[in-house]
Amino acid sequence: MEITLGSVLLLSITGFVAGGINTVAGGGSNLTLPVLMILGLPADIANGTNRVSIALQCVVGLAGYDKHETLDRPALVPILVPSMAGGLCGAIGAALIPNLFLKPILLGTILLMALVILIKPGVIAPPPGTKNLSPSESRGAWWGLFAAGVYGGFVQAGVGFILLAALAGGLRYDLLRANALKTACALAFTSVALIVFIAFDQVWWIPGLILAAGSMLGAHLAVKIAVRASPESIKWFLFSMTLCAVVAGLVF
Repeated sequence: MEITLGSVLLLSITGFVAGGINTVAGGGSNLTLPVLMILGLPADIANGTNRVSIALQCVVGLAGYDKHETLDRPALVPILVPSMAGGLCGAIGAALIPNLFLKPILLGTILLMALVILIKPGVIAPPPGTKNLSPSESRGAWWGLFAAGVYGGFVQAGVGFILLAALAGGLRYDLLRANALKTACALAFTSVALIVFIAFDQVWWIPGLILAAGSMLGAHLAVKIAVRASPESIKWFLFSMTLCAVVAGLVF
């Protein structure tokens, strides 16, 4: 691709919006992947290049959540193990085979999540005081985290919704702390995936770093907003983003 002022602005703005969306909900890669391909990157290169932005925005978002004491540090290891194992499997699969079959599954999962938020919000947004579970106490959540890692390692777009379903729905975290742990999971399996894509020469660094600059700023501001927002506001923002993710998935 040719680096011009227009492409730099487009990548920066898209990264900013996507970084904010990913830090509080998910689906930002539904914006960044099409933009990278519009600018001339092949699909496999766009998929790998996008991980540069995801990894760096997660570093910023995770530091912000930790600073505001919303990150459950003791839960990190048991939660990251299935996520990283899945991410390695998914990234190797993405590097070797085309992405043909996961899109309908993802759209169905996101749409189901939107319906759950609307009809039975307590499932995904547990009331204050709800006891948290560890992955060892919920095998469904353990496999949900592994599946999120596989999908995230494979293509990334929309994986935040699967992670939130496992963390808030399965392990009963409130949405703010679930977002903090979601960011940690995304950083873990994205780092694994990025190593795989670098090994297969599927990362273009210049557009990736331009995209990352915008996404890091978006993540930084999103954390500041999220820690001050009410649980109800986060829930409805998440609901809105699930619907937008379905529409974006259908369009692109």
